[in-house]
Amino acid sequence: MATVGVVVAAAALAGLAPGVASASSHREAPLIAADPPVDNTDVYAFTSPDKPDTVTLSANWYPFQEPNGGPNFYPWATNAHYDINVDSDGNGKPDMTFRWQFKTQDLRGNTTFLYNNGPVTSLDDPNLLFRQTYDLTEIRNGHDVKTLLKDAPVAPSDTGPAGMPDYASLRNQAISTLPGNSGKVFAGQAADSFFLDLRVFDLLYGGNLSEAGQNTLKGYNVNTLSIQVPKDYLALNGNAAKNPVIGVWSDTEKQSTILTPGKAVSAGPFVQVSRLGNPLVNEVVSASGMKDAFNGSTPSQDATNTAFIGRVLKPEVPQLIQAIYGIPAPKTPRNDLVEIFATGIATNAPTLDGSKAPIQADLNSQVLNKDVDPRRFAPAEELRLNMGVPVADKPNRLGVLGGDLQGFPNGRRLTDDVVDIEIQALEGAVQTLPPRIIAPLAAGDGVDVNPKGFGDHFPYVGLPYNASVNTAGSK
Repeated sequence: MATVGVVVAAAALAGLAPGVASASSHREAPLIAADPPVDNTDVYAFTSPDKPDTVTLSANWYPFQEPNGGPNFYPWATNAHYDINVDSDGNGKPDMTFRWQFKTQDLRGNTTFLYNNGPVTSLDDPNLLFRQTYDLTEIRNGHDVKTLLKDAPVAPSDTGPAGMPDYASLRNQAISTLPGNSGKVFAGQAADSFFLDLRVFDLLYGGNLSEAGQNTLKGYNVNTLSIQVPKDYLALNGNAAKNPVIGVWSDTEKQSTILTPGKAVSAGPFVQVSRLGNPLVNEVVSASGMKDAFNGSTPSQDATNTAFIGRVLKPEVPQLIQAIYGIPAPKTPRNDLVEIFATGIATNAPTLDGSKAPIQADLNSQVLNKDVDPRRFAPAEELRLNMGVPVADKPNRLGVLGGDLQGFPNGRRLTDDVVDIEIQALEGAVQTLPPRIIAPLAAGDGVDVNPKGFGDHFPYVGLPYNASVNTAGSK
């Protein structure tokens, strides 16, 4: 099923080393930073390693959850739509949206402040006083709505080893099966899958890389939504063999909140407040004054968003690295970044100025789908996945840049070191083929793996941390 030209891409892109890191979408924009429950942090899309006829889509919200954050911990917002979108024909619009809406049952009342008043061994344990469920709907082409699950259970926040002695069991109970046994769904808390050193914001690791090497996100949790479905379920015309490439992004829509003394009421239409496809894009490509608008926009608007496209064609990060480290910034315009972020990688990928696509390899653009009408294709910021690329026997954390075509930017696996990959790309590593290593930055941020680790089966994400972040040896 692999798209023609993938072997060419492997030969052309293999051998890259990592570079200095930056952050993904944790508190990336002024408005959303003030509303953590609906703040997207990361999106993942990959062929399921233990079920290679399926794809797993996963997205995280609510960053920097300190495990000891009681007594209310970290509920999902009940006045929001949490969406994972799939674009199979490349027009920047969702052909399919999976939408989660949450409901809360709070049994505490005027009796107690406790989240649970004893050990919790099941999701219906009477000791669990704060519970959430969700309805899952599938929206096709923006209007055909189908309910997949009703009142499905949510795994609660992990209150600690005394209150939840076997959280793995609680998480397993929160894995629901889609109708007709067509897939699996999970909603609940998990260890943050992302790994990096956030000291990048201290003038790129202290100006001499001396501040690198600490995983800033170690010990923190997030709220996670994951869904696993057959590849044909997501593919254009239901045929993943002919049309293996999809684009994926998440978003959150929220109602306004009207505050009165001691009470909050949700009202009005649902408005998009957060959006995320590729990591780093809104974080370090958009300028601060553009971030809120980007979060409220859709991928179909990207091609005409001249301010955003201008920042892709002339990115800021290489200029900063030049100023701090003296490494010359690549020449602009950066059509290679347009290909990576906005069109997908293909020999015939369209460019904004009509020039030839600079990365001459066929990998993950929807223009490679046989049933795609190229007249409808629109450059759009999406995380693109070629579902036809087989699972790697020995995954490389650098993904495509390490010669592993099943990794980022061809989708994103939990283990992909996306910040090291992207900074090499921003520094022009793939402007010419074969690519060149930016030697002064080859050591990267020194954070190459997630210390929590990942599971071998759905939902794959790590179990939540349950010890204080400021305590050594968090479990």
